[in-house]
Amino acid sequence: MMKLHETTVRTQDVRKGFGDGSSRLEVLRGVNLDAHAGEMLLLVGPSGCGKTTLLCLIAGLLDPDAGSISLFGTDIGRLTEKECTEFRQEHIGFVFQQFNLLPTLTAQENAAVPLLIRGENRRRALSKAGEMLERVGLKHRMHARPSKLSGGEQQRVAIARALAAEPKLLVCDEPTASLDGETGAHVMELLREVSLDGNKRTVLVVTHDSRIFRFGDRIAHVGDGRIVKVEPVTKPAREDIALLRTA
Repeated sequence: MMKLHETTVRTQDVRKGFGDGSSRLEVLRGVNLDAHAGEMLLLVGPSGCGKTTLLCLIAGLLDPDAGSISLFGTDIGRLTEKECTEFRQEHIGFVFQQFNLLPTLTAQENAAVPLLIRGENRRRALSKAGEMLERVGLKHRMHARPSKLSGGEQQRVAIARALAAEPKLLVCDEPTASLDGETGAHVMELLREVSLDGNKRTVLVVTHDSRIFRFGDRIAHVGDGRIVKVEPVTKPAREDIALLRTA
């Protein structure tokens, strides 16, 4: 069983580039970063600095050119493609900026997709998805299709989908970029509540949105393909967080 603050994600001298010859672009130039159970770590920095590439490497969606990535004690670079796919399905949930909901499915069916892919019984998968949608405040919208949902509601479905399979690691790529300040604050509070409070998940968030920095536990600043610094977030009072909703 994981202990609070146990290191769950570790990258060591991770390097990644794209292209060949004179057109090759070195995106990551030796990244060393740890993340822990029970924390939300924000990855911030200018466009093109390598944040999303790093997130994709950690999630096993890309392979590093050099270095190692360990998740929950497993060196994912040593896994076969099939083993890596199974590892992602078992341990990692994804929340993206664009929601990526299937338009012909209801909210409940969308939230059940990862469970169905994993081979879970349909009735049980829909039941788990419904429970998670209830947790994110969408019990009354379970049978609505994405076109009938607001942006904030679609993002909540995406969160429910990511968490329905109870992953140990949640990776979020710009989860508030297409949301207004009030909705973005609600989404971040929701992420903290359903993914961290009462359990020991690790949550990694790539963001440009400075309005949500205070929701994290630590901020890793990425620049020129490296981690420039990692700093703790000074926690505001609860009433200060509430003020973000009107920012």
